Amino acid sequence: MLVKRIQKNGIDLSALSFIPEQTKIPLQREGMDALPEIAQWRATEPMHKLELPFTFTAYLVTGHEEARTVLTDRDSYSNDIRHLFHGDGPATADDIGGLGFTDPPLHTRLRKIVTPEFTMRRMARLEPMITEFVENQLDALEAAGPGADLCKTVAFPIPFQTICALLGLDYADRDAFAKLGSDRFDATNGGAAAFGAVSDQRKFLFDAVARQRLEPGPGLLGQIIRDEGDAISDFDLAGLADGIFTGGYETTAGMIALGTIVLLRDPAYADLMRNGTPEDVDRVVEELLRYLSVVQVAFPRFAKQDMLLFGQQVKAGDVILASLNGANRDPKVAGERPDEFDPARVPTSGHLAFGHGIHRCIGAELARMELRIALPRLFKRFPDLALAVPAEELTFRQLSFVFGVEELPVTF
Repeated sequence: MLVKRIQKNGIDLSALSFIPEQTKIPLQREGMDALPEIAQWRATEPMHKLELPFTFTAYLVTGHEEARTVLTDRDSYSNDIRHLFHGDGPATADDIGGLGFTDPPLHTRLRKIVTPEFTMRRMARLEPMITEFVENQLDALEAAGPGADLCKTVAFPIPFQTICALLGLDYADRDAFAKLGSDRFDATNGGAAAFGAVSDQRKFLFDAVARQRLEPGPGLLGQIIRDEGDAISDFDLAGLADGIFTGGYETTAGMIALGTIVLLRDPAYADLMRNGTPEDVDRVVEELLRYLSVVQVAFPRFAKQDMLLFGQQVKAGDVILASLNGANRDPKVAGERPDEFDPARVPTSGHLAFGHGIHRCIGAELARMELRIALPRLFKRFPDLALAVPAEELTFRQLSFVFGVEELPVTF
C-alpha cells in the first residue's frame, strides 16, 4: 500500500516516517566496522541497486575507484534535492541549502566566498584559540572526575566552540544546537524527525544572519556581509553557515570520541599519540580518518541523463550514493587487512573520509588541526586514561549518516 501511494503521489522526504530495511545497511555497523554486506557488494557488485519504495532508483557504490569516479564527475550529476520536498512536511524546499545540496554555478560562487578562510595559512591563526579550548575542556574533564563523559566534556565542546568562534556565533544556545545537530543526521525515526531538525536549526542560523546584517561581527559571517553586502542573500548565507556549522562540529566530535576508543585498545597506540613526533601524529590521525569514516555516505548524486555506469544502465533522476566507509575499507587502496586499524599502514592518505571533488569537505584541514591538537594533549594530560565501562556496553549510533558514540565514560 505504501509503495502504491508513493508511486502515485510522489514522495516528500521530510514526511517519510520510516526508513525501509533495505536502505539501512549503509548506515549500520558492527562495532566500528561496516556490515558484512558492504564488503560483499564491493567484491561482487561495483554498483548495488537498493530496493526502495520510491519512484526513482538508487544505487550504492562501495569501491574506492567507483566512489571516486562518481564524486569527481561534476557534469553528470546534480546535488540539488529540493525536488523531493513537496512543501507540506516538517521541512520544505526553502529549508534546503548550503554547499552540499547546491550545484554550479551557484555552488562555485558560494564556495569561492568561504574557501580563503579555510586555507592552511588562515587555519594556522586558529591554532592558539583551539589549543585554549582544548586545555579548558581537559580542565573540565579533570574537574568532573573519573566516570565523566568524554563526549560531553571534551569531544563535543572543542569543535563546537571552534565553529562558533569561526563564524562569529554566540554559543549560548549550545544545548539546543547540540541536540538538533545529532537529530538531523539520525535516520532512526525516518525523514520527519531528521528534516524537522534541519528546519529548526536553520531557523537559529537565519536569526543569526539577520542580527549580523544589522551589526556585522568579527567572524566569518560578518566578514562575508561586509565583503558581499546584498550580493549574497540571507538564504544563501544561512546555507553556508549551516553547512560549515553542522559539518564542522558533529563530525569532529565523533572523531575525537571514537578516536579515543580506538587508541585505548592498545597502549602502543596511545603512546604513539602521546609521545610521537608530529609526523607520527599526522599518520595516526589519517589512519583514524580512514578507519572510522564517520561520514558514512556522501551527499546523494542525481543522474542528469541516462548513462551506462559500471555496467548498469542508469536513468536520468536515479540516485547514486557513495559509501565512504566502504570505499575506505577497499583493499585495492587500503592494502592488507583493511578492516584493521594500523597506524603504520602505507599509504596513510588518499582516503575519502572528507569526500572528493567539488563537494569535498571545505573544513577538512580544520578538522585535522583539531584532532592533531586535541588527541595528543588528551593522552599526555591523562596518561592513565581508560574506559570506565566495558567496551561492549558503549552505545553507538546505529542509523546515522554521521557515525558516533552516545556517551564515553572514562577514568583517569
